Amino acid sequence: MASRPTVTIIGADGKATGTTEVLPKVFGAPIRPDIVKHVHTGMAKNKRQPYSVSEKAGHQTSAESWGTGRAVARIPRVSGGGTHRAGQAAFGNMCRSGRMFAPTKIWRKWHVKVNQGQKRFATASALAASAAAPLLMARGHQVSTVPEVPLVVDSAAFSGVNKTANALALLKAVGAGADVQKAKASKKLRAGKGKLRDRRHRQRRGPLVVYSAETDGKDLIKGFRNIPGVETSPVDALNLLQLAPGGHLGRFIVWTSAAIKELDAVYESKKGFQLPANVVAQADLTRLINSSEIQSVLRAPKGDAKTKRSNVQKKNPLRNKQVLLRLNPYAATFAKEKLGEIKEEGKPQRVPATFKVLLQE
Repeated sequence: MASRPTVTIIGADGKATGTTEVLPKVFGAPIRPDIVKHVHTGMAKNKRQPYSVSEKAGHQTSAESWGTGRAVARIPRVSGGGTHRAGQAAFGNMCRSGRMFAPTKIWRKWHVKVNQGQKRFATASALAASAAAPLLMARGHQVSTVPEVPLVVDSAAFSGVNKTANALALLKAVGAGADVQKAKASKKLRAGKGKLRDRRHRQRRGPLVVYSAETDGKDLIKGFRNIPGVETSPVDALNLLQLAPGGHLGRFIVWTSAAIKELDAVYESKKGFQLPANVVAQADLTRLINSSEIQSVLRAPKGDAKTKRSNVQKKNPLRNKQVLLRLNPYAATFAKEKLGEIKEEGKPQRVPATFKVLLQE
């Protein structure tokens, strides 16, 4: 993705127009799933709508404890008679129709602070991941019929797309129809009580159409807004919640040619921000060491002409005089002084093997 300098622009018929565009620098940013997941968690929290139960819930009844002496618990009980409700325990969180324990409040701490630099890093990382076909396929997108990723479509093809039928025809022509169909067929009934709370269904995400607000106009938004799973976003307002849904990298993006041209200018306009760069260009060290460029300049160990693993012959400095003196030039002088002290004392002492190595001719 980062090594390809240009990207081909696809026409309305799904064929290359013969025009290429320089790939924006942001597609060479490092892909960091850890940063994306951290930032996505914070941004998703900031998007929540406060909720709570009613302050009166569980307390809208007339109940009073019977006190002691009646062989029943002292929990408040509903007054009256003649019905099943009479005498039932009330108010407590363990009671039927009682309040919940620690009722939720709307003044809960809903929002968290997310650093601006981290948000920009995560957005750049998500954009870079959108240009890697393996990450798109791992996320579940159907991109086997797409000519290349990132998929850039000529802006002229979107000029008359103000109807859903026209938008669907365009997506099918450029090879994104399979992913749209996958999103449409994924609509399932939600499990749990969310079905009662205006979120009855769950659905996969389809392509994200990124456009230029100045060039592509409002027809594009009207054409794509009713297609299941398909979302639109202006290039100058890219959102990580759309670029990495669920905190998972690899969203399938359909770019307009005008949007891909503006992408570099969007990041250049951010004052004091530089696009993140990789610490090493090639992270696969095994592949780097075994490359022909590295192996061609290595000198094979003695007696092993076929295997070129290292240009340094591993020798024991305690047994090899030259290697020891190379590591410690003072070793010979030190050995002579120590041997002189041993002879002066006149006591029989074992001469270290290192000294013998240095004194041998």
